[in-house]
Amino acid sequence: EVQLVESGGGLVQAGGSLRLSCAASGFTFDDYAIGWFRQAPGKEREAVSCVSSHVGNTHYADSVKGRFTISTDDAKNTVYLQMNSLKPEDTAVYYCVAHLYYCSDNMAYWGKGTLVTVSS
Repeated sequence: EVQLVESGGGLVQAGGSLRLSCAASGFTFDDYAIGWFRQAPGKEREAVSCVSSHVGNTHYADSVKGRFTISTDDAKNTVYLQMNSLKPEDTAVYYCVAHLYYCSDNMAYWGKGTLVTVSS
């Protein structure tokens, strides 16, 4: 059974930093693209970042480029999202997502989410 368990969300002031973690299990980590979506109150889900070791690429939403960094620890089957220079508009529930081989707009597997709140 695929499981994605997020942690690291919380309340932070604008300009601050947070690091999200996602522990993955139930699949071969190297075979999957893994990343993060987010959903702000009253808005649609948005792809934030994704990394595919299978094809060797990394994606970021324009809104987070230069501020967020995705990384993986293959030995721990864990993906991280380092978020710097946070803005109130980054407030959202952040979901860890995974999909076989490729990053996709319709990722197959989703965690339960972790809430990030950025105060102004």
